[in-house]
Amino acid sequence: MHMSRRAVLATAGGAAVAYAAVPQSAQALADRPLAGQVPAATEAVLRDAADYAVAKVRAVAPGVSAFPVGTKFEKWVYSQNGDWVGGFWPGVLWMSWLHSGDDDLRDLALASAARLAPRRYDTGTHDLGFLFTPSWVTAWRLTGDTSWRDGAVQAARSLLQRYNPRGRYLRAWGALNTSDNAGRVIIDTMMNLDLLVFAARQTGEDAFMDAAVGHARTAGRLFPRPDGSTPHVYDVDPATGTPVGPNTVQGYSPTSCWARGQAWGIYGFTTMYRRTGDREFLDTARTLADFAVQALGPDHIPVWDYRAPQQPYDIKDASAGTVMACGLLDLAAATGSRTYRTTALRILDALCRTCLTAHSTRAEAVVARCTRNRPAEDGIEISLPYADYYLLEAILRVLRPHDLDRAIDLSTV
Repeated sequence: MHMSRRAVLATAGGAAVAYAAVPQSAQALADRPLAGQVPAATEAVLRDAADYAVAKVRAVAPGVSAFPVGTKFEKWVYSQNGDWVGGFWPGVLWMSWLHSGDDDLRDLALASAARLAPRRYDTGTHDLGFLFTPSWVTAWRLTGDTSWRDGAVQAARSLLQRYNPRGRYLRAWGALNTSDNAGRVIIDTMMNLDLLVFAARQTGEDAFMDAAVGHARTAGRLFPRPDGSTPHVYDVDPATGTPVGPNTVQGYSPTSCWARGQAWGIYGFTTMYRRTGDREFLDTARTLADFAVQALGPDHIPVWDYRAPQQPYDIKDASAGTVMACGLLDLAAATGSRTYRTTALRILDALCRTCLTAHSTRAEAVVARCTRNRPAEDGIEISLPYADYYLLEAILRVLRPHDLDRAIDLSTV
């Protein structure tokens, strides 16, 4: 690393951003290259989309008593414990509150996040970052209530138990007391590392940062192919960490490139660069981004897998587009690249023009044309809660970065 762990932990290790406070990094955000450069027509499209999303959420939210996991016939289907996506509904409510200032949405976000409390102690999943970063970490940053911070740190402690120090990776699947899937590493886990970094900064305990950096280095060594594409899964020997080979669950094949997984990688490696200053992570993020940018078709909506036989005419995955847009905007801010920012804006413009549910009177979600798991024939052309969340996050990255920074910390060490 190019920065000592002590320096990394010291950065942003203080108190939460208070509810009404101006973020300490606001001036840095304003000084970033390319900040505020949005074509007028695109800005109008994004603003209209955000207004539509908030109106939809405001109408649907009072009837939501659990955690949306996807839609069936345009209506939300729920999980009582949140499955792996439970953090996104409170996250959607937080993003909607930031855009609108409607305190009813803030109250609903707090109530929804509170229902995740039992999952703080769940050691059976790597998805605790997905569960607690957009919900509890955001709640702490926006309210200053330390109970949210402490709960997020507990979730990170549970996640830390899935770290294999021999192989230097977080085990994706399987209970800790079984050998099933003990050597499975998946690209999605890059998105869960920031919860560990958060806990490291709040506690000063090295083990959290060691695991986050260790996993990111392992993923950076295993996943990127020479052309910048990635598999969904990489298997290793859990006793030694010796690579076994690529595999997949949600991609077309072990040699294909699942689009949402590629987007998780762009976003996750960029975040790890911002948290550590390690250029190895930045280089990996750029490698993955360069492949994905070139793989996009002229409509700028990703197909579900960039190497499926029918691409570029295959089924789309708008959720991959929302995640990719966030990652490219972050990467553009980190590098000053106009290409990444321009592509992100084109993706967002396309999503807002062609993938919203605005023409349906019964739809409960915001983003349509999503694909959950194509190989399993599960969730084809539906809506997904993370698509709604990342669409709003991406729009706020463009229109209101200072406000978004209050929620998710856009700073760079």
